[in-house]
Amino acid sequence: MSTEQKNNSKILLIVIILLLAAMGIAGYYIFSQKTQINELQEESSLNKQQLEDEYENLTMQYEGFKLNIKNDSLLQKLTNEQAKVQRLLEELKTVKADNKAEIARLNNELASLRKILKSYIIQIDSLNQANERLRKEKSEITNKYQEATRTLNEVSQQKQNLTEKVTLAAKLDATGISVQATNSKGKVQKKINKVEQLIINFTITKNITAEPGERTIYLRIMKPDNDVLTKSRTNVFPYENRDINYSIKKIIEYGGEEVGVIMYWNVEEYLMPGTYRVDIFADGSRIGMRSFTLED
Repeated sequence: MSTEQKNNSKILLIVIILLLAAMGIAGYYIFSQKTQINELQEESSLNKQQLEDEYENLTMQYEGFKLNIKNDSLLQKLTNEQAKVQRLLEELKTVKADNKAEIARLNNELASLRKILKSYIIQIDSLNQANERLRKEKSEITNKYQEATRTLNEVSQQKQNLTEKVTLAAKLDATGISVQATNSKGKVQKKINKVEQLIINFTITKNITAEPGERTIYLRIMKPDNDVLTKSRTNVFPYENRDINYSIKKIIEYGGEEVGVIMYWNVEEYLMPGTYRVDIFADGSRIGMRSFTLED
């Protein structure tokens, strides 16, 4: 082989070696670039998923705040903002992971939505504090009203008790009640068929607390069958929220001192044998009672 041929062979070998080296470097570069692209794609996909998660979390925050809001105006605003978050979330889901411009825009939108939510949180806190103050004021007013009501009831009860005591103290009292069955000449009769008159005697006791003036005394004579002796069924007087019949009535002058009273019943009807009862009333109260017996 000539010297020229040897030189050509060396040059060819060197060229082949250089080509192989260039191909190796080119392959490494291509592999490296592909790896970087894959990593960037994975990173973009991860960033998009994180952004979706943050939108989801923001939506849940709005939902949580809405549950505790009673203010209709603020509740409507929160509902509108939550709808906007959900709309942007749906928009984000349609964006490709490698669309950096859209993802960046939606990320900025998320930052704005967070600021808006923060302002609503401040309003909610302010409303809660105002409601708490109102609740405390209402509780204080309610307690004061209840205390005033209790005091008024106590005063009313004391007044009622005092009135009852005064009324009870001023009540008249009939004592020494006696009933005599006589004939027309005033002689006491033992046989019922000879009785022509019943004479009722009693004493109104002394009571300086009773108001002086005229008093109407009502007397009821109850027969053994519990029917009242009366000359007319229209002879009635008020007692315990109803009108009841009386047998005799008499007006007396009472000045607080002891007064003797005599009342007469003329027998014009059949009297059955048995136990009778005399009830005496004045000022709407029964002031005395006495039973007596008439025999055949």
